[in-house]
Amino acid sequence: MKRWLSNAEVSLGNHSDRLNAINIFPVADGDTGTNLYLTLRAASKAAAAKDTADIGALLETAGRAAMESARGNSGTLFSVFLTSMAEPLAGATRLSAPLLATALQRAQLRSWSVLSDPVPGTMLSVLEAAAHAASDSEAAVTGDDSNAGLALTLHAIMDAALAAVIHTESQLDALTRARVVDAGGVGFLLVLDALRAAALGEELQEELLDGLHGYDVQDPHIHAHMPRMEGVEVMCTITLSPLDAATLRLQLDELGDSVIMSAVSPVGDGYRWRIHVHTPDAGAAIDLLRSLGDPVNLTITELSADGHETNEIPEAHGL
Repeated sequence: MKRWLSNAEVSLGNHSDRLNAINIFPVADGDTGTNLYLTLRAASKAAAAKDTADIGALLETAGRAAMESARGNSGTLFSVFLTSMAEPLAGATRLSAPLLATALQRAQLRSWSVLSDPVPGTMLSVLEAAAHAASDSEAAVTGDDSNAGLALTLHAIMDAALAAVIHTESQLDALTRARVVDAGGVGFLLVLDALRAAALGEELQEELLDGLHGYDVQDPHIHAHMPRMEGVEVMCTITLSPLDAATLRLQLDELGDSVIMSAVSPVGDGYRWRIHVHTPDAGAAIDLLRSLGDPVNLTITELSADGHETNEIPEAHGL
C-alpha cells in the first residue's frame, strides 16, 4: 500500500501538466493534475511514516492526511475514495480480490454521496466502473483470496476503468465539444494502475494513455482558449453538528455549485468536515461558515483559466 501511494504520487507528478491541459470540467481552470498530485503527495507522506501491518489503518491515516490537504474537486474526491476504501480493510494485513471489491464498492458509494450534484462522465464514473468490475470478478464472487484471483481482478478493473475514461468524452457536452476525455478520470486511472503495479510487482503501463483524446503531448492546453471563469473556490475544514452540517450543505447549494462535504472524523457530538464549493461570492460563503463554526485551513482560489492564485485566510481575522 505504501508502494502504491508512492508510485501514484510519482505517476501523477509526471502527468500533472498534461492533466492540467485537458482540465475543462467542471471549470476550465487547468489545475486537476496539480491538485491530484499535491493531494497524493500528502497521502503518500503520511503512509510512509505510519508503522503498521494493518492495511485499513494505513489507508485511514493516508486518507485523513489527504483530506486535510485536499486541493480542488479532484483532490477532495480522491481523499474521500481513500478514507472510504480504508473502512472495509480495517484489520486486514494483505489485499485480496473479495476485500478489494468490497473496498471499491464502499468508496464509490461514499464518493457519489458527498457531492450535492454528482455528474456522470467524471472521476466518479471511472470509480464506479472499477468497483463494478471488481465485484463481478470471479474471484470476488467465489471468495477466492489467492494472489492469482487478485491479479485477474486488478486486470479486469483496469480494462473497465480505461473504457470508462474513454466514455467520458461522450457523457459531458463540454468534453464532447473539446474532443477530450475527463482529466480527473484519467488521473484516477493512473492511481488504479499504480495499485495494480504495486500489488502484483509489475511496472506501470507506459502505453496506458496512448490514443486518449486530448492527451497527445503536442496538443495545446485546451483550457487556455476557454472563457475566463468567474468566481472562486472556497475550501476549509470545520467541526459541525449533524444539523449544522445539513444546514450548511443546503445554504452552500444556494450560494454556488460543486459542493462537496465529507466527514473526516468524529468530534464530540459532531464531525470534522472537509468543505469545498465554487461560488461567485467568497465573502458570503465565509460568513456562512463562520456563523456555524470555526473554519480552519481556509483557502480561496480564483477560478480562472489564465492563472489562479490561492490565498490562505488567517483564522483569527475576518475576511
